[in-house]
Amino acid sequence: MGHCEVCGNEYSMTFEVHAQGGAVHVFDCFECAIHRMAPICEHCRVQVVGHGVEADGRQFCSAHCAKAEGVQGIVDRVGAPTA
Repeated sequence: MGHCEVCGNEYSMTFEVHAQGGAVHVFDCFECAIHRMAPICEHCRVQVVGHGVEADGRQFCSAHCAKAEGVQGIVDRVGAPTA
Protein backbone atom coordinates (compact mmCIF):
# COMPACT_ATOMS: atom_id res chain seq x y z
CA MET A 1 0.00 0.00 0.00
CA GLY A 2 1.14 3.50 -0.79
CA HIS A 3 0.90 6.76 1.11
CA CYS A 4 -0.53 9.94 -0.39
CA GLU A 5 2.10 12.67 -0.29
CA VAL A 6 -0.54 15.34 0.41
CA CYS A 7 -2.81 13.88 3.10
CA GLY A 8 -0.68 10.93 4.21
CA ASN A 9 -3.51 8.43 3.75
CA GLU A 10 -2.37 4.84 3.39
CA TYR A 11 -4.41 3.38 0.54
CA SER A 12 -4.29 0.26 -1.62
CA MET A 13 -5.19 2.15 -4.81
CA THR A 14 -2.72 5.05 -4.79
CA PHE A 15 -1.49 6.22 -8.18
CA GLU A 16 1.65 7.88 -9.48
CA VAL A 17 1.95 11.05 -11.50
CA HIS A 18 5.20 11.35 -13.46
CA ALA A 19 6.05 15.03 -13.89
CA GLN A 20 8.60 16.83 -16.03
CA GLY A 21 12.15 16.44 -14.84
CA GLY A 22 11.56 12.90 -13.65
CA ALA A 23 9.69 13.72 -10.43
CA VAL A 24 7.23 11.03 -9.35
CA HIS A 25 4.33 11.93 -7.06
CA VAL A 26 2.01 9.51 -5.22
CA PHE A 27 -1.63 10.37 -4.47
CA ASP A 28 -4.71 8.60 -3.17
CA CYS A 29 -7.22 10.77 -5.09
CA PHE A 30 -7.47 13.39 -7.81
CA GLU A 31 -8.30 16.06 -5.23
CA CYS A 32 -4.88 15.64 -3.61
CA ALA A 33 -3.17 15.50 -7.02
CA ILE A 34 -4.81 18.78 -8.05
CA HIS A 35 -3.90 20.38 -4.74
CA ARG A 36 -0.23 19.55 -5.24
CA MET A 37 0.17 19.76 -9.04
CA ALA A 38 -2.24 22.36 -10.47
CA PRO A 39 -0.67 25.68 -11.46
CA ILE A 40 -2.01 28.84 -9.83
CA CYS A 41 -3.45 31.70 -11.88
CA GLU A 42 -1.11 34.67 -11.64
CA HIS A 43 -4.03 37.10 -11.50
CA CYS A 44 -6.81 35.66 -9.31
CA ARG A 45 -4.70 32.98 -7.56
CA VAL A 46 -7.18 30.14 -8.23
CA GLN A 47 -5.77 26.69 -9.03
CA VAL A 48 -6.02 26.04 -12.77
CA VAL A 49 -7.81 22.70 -13.13
CA GLY A 50 -8.79 23.03 -16.81
CA HIS A 51 -6.71 24.02 -19.81
CA GLY A 52 -6.10 27.57 -18.68
CA VAL A 53 -4.00 30.02 -20.66
CA GLU A 54 -0.23 30.35 -20.84
CA ALA A 55 1.32 33.63 -21.95
CA ASP A 56 4.96 34.66 -21.71
CA GLY A 57 5.64 31.68 -19.44
CA ARG A 58 2.91 32.71 -17.00
CA GLN A 59 -0.20 30.64 -16.16
CA PHE A 60 -3.72 32.05 -16.03
CA CYS A 61 -7.11 30.41 -15.52
CA SER A 62 -8.66 32.37 -18.40
CA ALA A 63 -8.07 34.99 -21.06
CA HIS A 64 -9.91 37.43 -18.79
CA CYS A 65 -7.24 37.09 -16.11
CA ALA A 66 -4.43 37.19 -18.68
CA LYS A 67 -5.82 40.46 -20.08
CA ALA A 68 -6.06 41.89 -16.56
CA GLU A 69 -2.31 41.32 -16.29
CA GLY A 70 -1.63 43.09 -19.60
CA VAL A 71 -1.46 40.13 -21.98
CA GLN A 72 -2.61 41.09 -25.49
CA GLY A 73 -4.27 38.98 -28.18
CA ILE A 74 -5.84 36.22 -26.07
CA VAL A 75 -9.63 35.71 -26.11
CA ASP A 76 -11.94 33.38 -24.24
CA ARG A 77 -14.22 31.27 -26.42
CA VAL A 78 -17.66 32.84 -26.51
CA GLY A 79 -20.70 30.89 -27.70
CA ALA A 80 -20.89 27.76 -29.79
CA PRO A 81 -19.40 27.69 -33.30
CA THR A 82 -21.91 27.84 -36.11
CA ALA A 83 -21.98 25.43 -39.01
